[in-house]
Amino acid sequence: MSKRRVVVTGMGIISPVGNDIATAWQNIVEGRSGIGPVTSFDASAYATRIAGEVRDFDPVDAYFAGTDAPDDERRAIAKDFKRMDPFIHYGIVAGTHALRQSGLVVDEQNAARIGIAAGAGIGGLHTIETTALELAERGPRKVSPFYVPSSIINMVAGNLSIYHGIKGPNIALVSACTTATHNIGMAMRLIQYGDADAMLAGGSEFATTPTAMAGFCSAKAMSTRNDDPTHASRPWDVGRDGFLLSNGAGMLMLEEYEFAKARGANILAELTGFGMSGDAYHITSPSGDGAELAMRNALHDAHLQPSDVQYVNAHGTSTPVGDLGEAKAIRSVFGEHATQKGKFAVSSTKSVTGHLLGAAGGVEAIFSIMALREGVLPPTMNLVDVDPEVAALGMDLVPNQAEKACIDIAMSNSFGFGGTNGSLVFRRA
Repeated sequence: MSKRRVVVTGMGIISPVGNDIATAWQNIVEGRSGIGPVTSFDASAYATRIAGEVRDFDPVDAYFAGTDAPDDERRAIAKDFKRMDPFIHYGIVAGTHALRQSGLVVDEQNAARIGIAAGAGIGGLHTIETTALELAERGPRKVSPFYVPSSIINMVAGNLSIYHGIKGPNIALVSACTTATHNIGMAMRLIQYGDADAMLAGGSEFATTPTAMAGFCSAKAMSTRNDDPTHASRPWDVGRDGFLLSNGAGMLMLEEYEFAKARGANILAELTGFGMSGDAYHITSPSGDGAELAMRNALHDAHLQPSDVQYVNAHGTSTPVGDLGEAKAIRSVFGEHATQKGKFAVSSTKSVTGHLLGAAGGVEAIFSIMALREGVLPPTMNLVDVDPEVAALGMDLVPNQAEKACIDIAMSNSFGFGGTNGSLVFRRA
């Protein structure tokens, strides 16, 4: 059985750099950082007091943006949303925007052939924290009956299914910072092998909560450049001192090529390859071997040679060990081709977005697709003094300014705690 082709027909984003594709992409290209002081709680006692928060976001208004919904429908959604963790809001809105952009109408004839794969790295931690405090202060009878469904990870997929009548495969893969990439890749597989004709896929996260921030601070994993937030995330720079937590969601509408073509869909890109691997090394420190294997597996799946790829959107979180390990892995996979400026480039959009954990792969897949469509390589901002070990690899890291380039193939990398890795390969439509 030959695998069916999979294309992207819709995209939706909620992020520190914008809550629609056009705004987010413009800020990425222009290098405008979404990092600022934490406002969701009092972080004054924390070593890290900055993050990438979602701003100017009303979930109900965002959900109905561009529609003329009746008041009773708005009231019903508003009532539902009051019972949900913010990560669910982000995922529902991003998924709904992707579905609407695709133009795909879900009806009785096709509902069972359309599915959803959407997860989160941490899930409803905000709701869990507030409920635990309420339990301790007021006792078990005061815990909301909506506590569980307002916090469990699969409720992005579940609510999208309910709101849009989507009856096909409904899953929520969880793999730390590789979550969205794995959901997109597995949605691709479900379409390729005939389990669905279309899938909404990606990830969502609301991680700037007291316990999450405290945990990462205790692990000394995050940047402490609190007085200079917009320059704190600096992948591959010699002064990098950790990543920054961010919130948001990135969702794609994937369809089987003939299915999309038959209904006259606007195809944004083709998803041609997906690779996974495990480091089998350490729960937090990457080996580099796993990253390399994931990229090689993605190229094999796409039936491509390393020299066919022109751009890699790196995981590039701004950690001392992780950035170097990924850079070496990329250089190993792509060989001398990786040193050919004008033919190959690598950049990290986390330099302006921060790290969206389980949503990162979805957001970065969108930026990879936009790079293909617009012929622009997004910059790695704050790259002032390149780590000598990285510089020695000879790769174009697109420092501090976007570059114009006609690219046909782009790869997006995601790596997570536990040594879980994923890579996606996109082809220009």
